[in-house]
Amino acid sequence: MAAAVEDLLRELTPQVLGALVRRYGHFDTAEDAVQEALLAAAQQWPVDGVPDSPRGWLITVASRRLTDLLRREQARQRREDRVAQWATDPSEPVADTDDTLVLLFMCCHPSLSPASQIALTLRAVGGLTTAEIARAFLVPEATMTRRISRAKASVKDSGARFALPADRDERLGAVLKVVYLIFNEGYASTTGPSLQRVELAAEGIRLARMLHRLLPDDGEVAGLLALMLLTDARRPARTGPLGELVPMDEQDRSLWIPELIQEGVELITAALPRGPVGPYQLQAAIAAVHDEAPTAAETDWAQIVALYDVLLQQVDNPMVALNQVVAVAMARGADDGLKLLATIEGDERIASDHRLSAVRAHLLEISGDVAGARAAYEEAADRTTSLPQQRYLYERARRL
Repeated sequence: MAAAVEDLLRELTPQVLGALVRRYGHFDTAEDAVQEALLAAAQQWPVDGVPDSPRGWLITVASRRLTDLLRREQARQRREDRVAQWATDPSEPVADTDDTLVLLFMCCHPSLSPASQIALTLRAVGGLTTAEIARAFLVPEATMTRRISRAKASVKDSGARFALPADRDERLGAVLKVVYLIFNEGYASTTGPSLQRVELAAEGIRLARMLHRLLPDDGEVAGLLALMLLTDARRPARTGPLGELVPMDEQDRSLWIPELIQEGVELITAALPRGPVGPYQLQAAIAAVHDEAPTAAETDWAQIVALYDVLLQQVDNPMVALNQVVAVAMARGADDGLKLLATIEGDERIASDHRLSAVRAHLLEISGDVAGARAAYEEAADRTTSLPQQRYLYERARRL
């Protein structure tokens, strides 16, 4: 019962917060009121049962708490008369409007840094506590509290209205990027002792599902969800018994999750013909080619190279270019891969990234340059902040 209540509360969190912000404004105070309503529900519902209208119950309780908070704040400013007009009538019908999408746009406001966008999204839309977000990103809770507080203040100071922005299509890209960053940090943690943080990746997928439900006809939203599902399908095979990294070509594909692969393939297959085709759809198509190959040796690398060619016409992303290098090397040979690698090594955006050195090491190893490969593996290991990746890279160097 408790687990079911927890899942329901997480699903309702953005809807309740959106309803309060739409009605009252005061994003930061509304968020505090919603958290108190969620706490009350978590304590009462497992004992008394879930009410007939859980969303309405939460909105009513949160509205009363918000009114109390506003009265207390306005009392200091001698404005009780204005606040009295905001008192909520418990019998007032709750609008059956899901404001989750509006809330997502607000959390991804362009005035915020990517780190603040992620933190605020996880807090307001994901329903995670500040302590949970801090643990996910391996920072002290006090640091995350300040980050979220500054984000709320920045949104308030920007004068953002609680409505879908006029440039929604342009701003949707920022929302998708934030959701993907959340997933990526869970799927391939950039710091810390673990390669994966399953709960963070799961939250990214949950947010993507929510977006797809709200925007079912958007090809890029479908592409992002498909990409996450097809990538997460490999999760059980990515680590060994001791948590060590297992590269894709060495993974036991029988451990991949077929249900996620099927759902992801169906999503991207339906999205591609609708057009126009965007970057997330292309990346999902690449992931589908990988996932549908019975073995690593049977991967259709020529098709993957062709997809990367199209993708690089749309995005100027050095990591995409690096992935294309790997695909070219697998399709045409290590020498062709090394020639293409030389064209992007001067890009300052990835010059110090461990993945550049790791790709160089892999291609040098295939080409037979043992000394060069060993040095490049060690360089990559020195540059990464992920302990499992560091151990894997040092082990590759040791083998040589």
